[in-house]
Amino acid sequence: MSTETTRAVVADYVAALQRGDLEALRAGFAPEATWTLRGDLPVAGTWTGADEILDGFLAQVVATLDPGSPVSQTLHRITADGDYAVAEWTSHATARNGAAYENDYAVVFRVADGLIESVTEYCDTSYMKRVLFEQ
Repeated sequence: MSTETTRAVVADYVAALQRGDLEALRAGFAPEATWTLRGDLPVAGTWTGADEILDGFLAQVVATLDPGSPVSQTLHRITADGDYAVAEWTSHATARNGAAYENDYAVVFRVADGLIESVTEYCDTSYMKRVLFEQ
């Protein structure tokens, strides 16, 4: 993959995330794509395949949020080199208990054949646990 193709695939993913477009997100993953989040959160681990990533991991995170409040991501940058890109963004949301949630993310993507093959997510998991999962 060229660096620019990798950057474009990740930019498309982030744009779909910002729009809340689950079908575009699903279409961006390779069949055996993985998403990894380390730590002791209920959603920590490695999730495999778009259905598990979106309907398992992402759905569990979204379930901790106030459904009546907006969720957004402010993209700061995408840095790409070959098959890899790192997207840095800040997520803004409201937890079910009304607490504000703002967390910075660095998300490492590996892209092959125009699809996301693997993702490793880095964020302040202690903060995430306290605000979203200990309500």
